[in-house]
Amino acid sequence: MVDILLHLGQGFLTVFQPVNLLVLVIGLMLGLLVAVLPGLTLVMGVVLVLPFTYKLGITPAVILLTAMYVTGTYGGAFTAILFRIPGEPIDVPLLWDGYEMAKNGEPAKALGWTLFAALAGGLVAAVVMVALSEPVARFALTLSAPEYFSLVLFGLASVVCLGGGSQINAFVSLLIGLLIATVGVDGTYGADRFSFGFDTLRDGIEYLGVMVGAYGLGEVLSRLEKGFTSPTVQQIGRIETKLPSGAEIAQVKGTFARSSLLGIVVGIVPGAGATIASFLSYGVEAQYGRRRKEMGSGIAEGIVAPQAAATASVGGAMIPLLTMGIPGSGATAIILAAFLLQGIQPGAQVFVNQPGLIYAIFAAVFASLVGMVLIGYFAIKALVKVLDLKEAPVSAFVVMFCFIGALAQRNNLSDLWTIVAFGLLGYLFDKFEFPIAPMVLGAILGPLAESYFLTAMISTENNWTVFFTRPMSLALIALSVATVVFPLVRGWRERRA
Repeated sequence: MVDILLHLGQGFLTVFQPVNLLVLVIGLMLGLLVAVLPGLTLVMGVVLVLPFTYKLGITPAVILLTAMYVTGTYGGAFTAILFRIPGEPIDVPLLWDGYEMAKNGEPAKALGWTLFAALAGGLVAAVVMVALSEPVARFALTLSAPEYFSLVLFGLASVVCLGGGSQINAFVSLLIGLLIATVGVDGTYGADRFSFGFDTLRDGIEYLGVMVGAYGLGEVLSRLEKGFTSPTVQQIGRIETKLPSGAEIAQVKGTFARSSLLGIVVGIVPGAGATIASFLSYGVEAQYGRRRKEMGSGIAEGIVAPQAAATASVGGAMIPLLTMGIPGSGATAIILAAFLLQGIQPGAQVFVNQPGLIYAIFAAVFASLVGMVLIGYFAIKALVKVLDLKEAPVSAFVVMFCFIGALAQRNNLSDLWTIVAFGLLGYLFDKFEFPIAPMVLGAILGPLAESYFLTAMISTENNWTVFFTRPMSLALIALSVATVVFPLVRGWRERRA
């Protein structure tokens, strides 16, 4: 424990270096703005910033993206509570009671409950993250290629079943992402795959172009088709935040404990993320909470439950990312990409080789939570003011940043065409209700899965049974199969009923 505290103290010293502190503040502001601005989402915002981190170095790059991730789970609360406009899908359960409390004449109190839930839930998850990550990393060091392949397989299976909507569509999206990952010269055997004679394709398709195109440009094209019909925001009077008292907090301690724990657990599950944590926590409170019959009428429990779970999921999602290189959410998938762009594969070896980086990230989570509270409390009027911006010009800036970001990494015009191609694909995915996240994660995790699979096969002289004779690998494969099959069986039973 003493060693952990010493490492964490060194992490804070790293975070408070001038450059790192500057990018932390920039990340906090960008995360809040992305959550508030019409036409933007948290994942899209993180994707747009990612190409500009290439020249920063790994520590400031990850600090910037982590700060955006933390504050992005909170910023949408302003519009949800004040205007009944959820900035993110995360914020939909929040408005059911938050907007009702505001409509009942207590908007300041509703914002105060949100701020308390985000801070407290995030701090609990951050403590759990620091406490669990090193033991999990030590355990991960005992694993080898078969277990890592099975672990990546479980991460991909989780994305399919937890993505929402049609599981078949999610599976097709994942397969397209895995196909994208195979394009180019094979790193193990040197085979030329799916290049069709084009030198550009021999180098492979950069997952950065896939992410920026599908999330950024694709979303803009979808909104363009709909005519940028974002809701009109009405003007309101004085905006302020009123924090709850100690007695009021004591009355919701059960809700807070349940929601924080649920957020951490859901965050750890690969592919789940803050949205599922928010909805699930609200549902649990509506079924088992002390005031479950009053949910939806503007009570504190209906605000604390989704917000605490959403912010707590950040700490949970960072655990599998840092210890095993498996993203627990869409935003951590982008942070994984930032590691890979810097030539670092997150996982147990990073704890051994670069512990300073890991604890700097831990310290950045704590610092981001405190900074989020300060900015959210004192700068709320300025943040809400950005809602005066029209969606069309905001989307124009998104397109501009997509193209600038494409050129920032390699200064290669072929990357622009990659973004345009995947922007069109992202638009078609949205039009025909195919989720984008499985495709993006397939493009990122596909090379890892292939590398671990080939390493296992080469080291065992092509003995494929190694994946089933090693207990941990077998358990993960069984869990992957159950993860995919269970929703299918449940859906079949519902249709039969």
